[in-house]
Amino acid sequence: MFGICNLAIIPLRFEASDKSEIVSQVLFGEHFEILEKFKQWSRIKLQYDGYEGWVDSKQYQEISKTNFEQLSKETLILNSDLIEYITTSSNLLIPIPLGSSLSFLNNSEINTQNYEFEGTKVNGTKDKKNIINTAYLYLNAPYLWGGKTPFGVDCSGFTQMVYKLNGYKLLRDASQQATQGEALSFIEESEPGDLAFFDNDEGNIIHVGIIMENNYIIHASGKVRIDRIDHLGIFNPETNKHTHKLRVIKKII
Repeated sequence: MFGICNLAIIPLRFEASDKSEIVSQVLFGEHFEILEKFKQWSRIKLQYDGYEGWVDSKQYQEISKTNFEQLSKETLILNSDLIEYITTSSNLLIPIPLGSSLSFLNNSEINTQNYEFEGTKVNGTKDKKNIINTAYLYLNAPYLWGGKTPFGVDCSGFTQMVYKLNGYKLLRDASQQATQGEALSFIEESEPGDLAFFDNDEGNIIHVGIIMENNYIIHASGKVRIDRIDHLGIFNPETNKHTHKLRVIKKII
């Protein structure tokens, strides 16, 4: 079985319960495989990054295997505005967040509600220089564990979505993203758009941000913010302290 998200944002939970931790979000237009389906809950695997979790069985539309495979082959078309609206023939408005997928709208077998979109779209790969411009769209977004939108985002959701909007695929969690790309030996070797990863006292990767020019970094901590970065880690000028311990810098592009 296969499905697609036909609502603005739905929570992806660790367990089949409304009280369970939200580990990520499924945005409008994202498609997935349904691994298990029960009356109230379904365990799914997102096609884009292979992330698994539980969603409410009322919060998605089932699609055929053929349509799933077709969508998986097509170039992603994404909403590139902070918020836009999908309309129906009956003038129903559905707000959708930045990074929502619009690829299925031309498929009448999936788009049974005759959704239309007249906003700004983006597709294909962009120059690495555009990574920082996209990151600014999320500036001051509040931190939300599992979040993937400007209305609430976690550190790896932020980096994944910024890269996704520029046509590059990152895995979902910071520890997973740290396995991608080429490691750099020094900050001085990095370029704007590279990723910096940070670990805890046990050596586990727990945070990620995007390198900017002149030893600045943009990352989600409390909110999406810009701080200094040096060989020790992230330095918060407001508290005059280092907040995150640098582990590695990776060049993805």
